[in-house]
Amino acid sequence: MTIPKTAKRLNRILAMLPWVIGHPGTTVEEVSDRFGYTHKELLADLDLVFVCGLPGYGPGDLMEAYVEGDKVVVDLADYFSRPLRLSPAEALGLLAAAMALASTGQAPPALERALEKLAAAILPDASDALVVELGAEPDVLDVLRQAAGDHVVVNISYMALGTNEMSTRDVEPWTVFSSLGNWYLSGFCRLKAGERIFRVDRIRDVETVDATFVPPDEVPEPVVRFTPSEDDTYATISLGRRARWVAEYYPVEIIEDAPDALIVRFAASDPLVAARLLVRLGSSAQLLEGEAVESAVAHLRSIILQRYG
Repeated sequence: MTIPKTAKRLNRILAMLPWVIGHPGTTVEEVSDRFGYTHKELLADLDLVFVCGLPGYGPGDLMEAYVEGDKVVVDLADYFSRPLRLSPAEALGLLAAAMALASTGQAPPALERALEKLAAAILPDASDALVVELGAEPDVLDVLRQAAGDHVVVNISYMALGTNEMSTRDVEPWTVFSSLGNWYLSGFCRLKAGERIFRVDRIRDVETVDATFVPPDEVPEPVVRFTPSEDDTYATISLGRRARWVAEYYPVEIIEDAPDALIVRFAASDPLVAARLLVRLGSSAQLLEGEAVESAVAHLRSIILQRYG
């Protein structure tokens, strides 16, 4: 299972459970329609959270989640009835994360209200003591948002992240979203004839085109991901304990997950993308297959050595 699929499944579970708990007696059909479940997927997710709980694992320590007739039943463990107690570090981290999301303008009203209550509880007399800002929005963001909302094609001048090559292309914009401190545009690239994710800060110019488009019935979830193609470079990499984070940050295919190493298949539009990562990881990663990446690593290392004389 890939990381994006796991994250999507977890997000759906975390959205579904509170709603079912807040609506006792809800039916399988209602849950399926609201959250896009098939019957098989719903049963699998309920089985996943069934008997989850804290150590002790007595009857009052575990959660129950199941289907009874046509009803979805979720009974919480006893400890959920007690107020959650956060450590000072956990509370401050939660507050900072909520403030970061609020600063993007994407926070729902419920989060805004929760943020006010949390700030009042943690810093009641120091409202200006903690400030979280993600920086000013790029100038092209309003144009992209408007085009996505009106289903208007845009022409962008884009500098590729891996190669730093400039290209001009027509894009059917679907969604503008923020992730990991950066703004992104998702849409259909007519130049590549497929879905693409563009980092907004690498869009050098944008203008609307006198053409509209019909968006897909189901727009893919706006997440940062890379869609490999036959023209891309592939490499097999062994990740040590300190480099396992790569599988969570990059869209890789996990080949083998052993205690001492995680073997992944890495895809990139340019060998230098994988080469820069390997040089950065040093002894924490080992290239197992990929001639193009091996040559790129050797070239990159030689350039670095020359700079040090």
